[in-house]
Amino acid sequence: MGIPVKLQVFEGPLDLLLHLIEKNKIDIYDIPIVEITDQYMDYIQQMQREDLNIMSEFMVMAATLIDIKCRMLLPKEVNEEGEEADPREELVQKLLEYKMYKYMSYELRDRMADASRCVYKESTMPKEVLEYRPPVSVEDLLGDLTLAKLQEIYRSIIKKQEDKLDPIRSKFGKIEKEEISLEDKMTDMKRYARTHREFSFRGILEKQASKIQVIVTFLSILELMKIGYIQICQEKLFDDIKITSLKYGQPEEEEVEEEQQTGEEQADETD
Repeated sequence: MGIPVKLQVFEGPLDLLLHLIEKNKIDIYDIPIVEITDQYMDYIQQMQREDLNIMSEFMVMAATLIDIKCRMLLPKEVNEEGEEADPREELVQKLLEYKMYKYMSYELRDRMADASRCVYKESTMPKEVLEYRPPVSVEDLLGDLTLAKLQEIYRSIIKKQEDKLDPIRSKFGKIEKEEISLEDKMTDMKRYARTHREFSFRGILEKQASKIQVIVTFLSILELMKIGYIQICQEKLFDDIKITSLKYGQPEEEEVEEEQQTGEEQADETD
């Protein structure tokens, strides 16, 4: 009758390999693959597991070790860089990663064990004590502050504000809305047309003092042309437009009568 032996339970094939390497005090970067493979095969032959999925993982690792063992017996391969490829390199990387995560889990386990032995008590200090703040005296607030330092701070603030100002726009005056109506401008244009038989369109616009006056003057010229007070012409493309007065030299009274007559005609047409 055989003597029952209780084997150590491992988390997986990498855990078993790492155990064998540490047990035999082997350099993980120079694994004697023949010796480790033999020990690994002896161990899994003694394992008795009901979970075939877990057992299959150990068998896959066994096949991997045998494959590496066979490649170690063959002539060494040379990679693209001219260096000899080590069949154990991929296995070594997996073992190093597994070892790192394993010891990290030990660290977390120890911290959890330490935390389980700690008991925290909520604060029972009265609210008035928590909210209390010692009074601050004026001397502590001012410290070594003097009038000279205050003046220096004031000047630096003023200088920063001056640097923010636009050197050109800051000299502009207040912009106010210029009140001008189309009717007033038409009256001025009629007076100008009675004293000038012909004048330049560009010249009359250049005489205006503001942009709004240019716009209203342009609209008044269109209105006077519409009611037959003036006419415009241009001899060639891009030439100046000439404005000719059709009421040149007429007295102002006749102009008023004509305006009234024109207004009555327009009212009749509307009716």
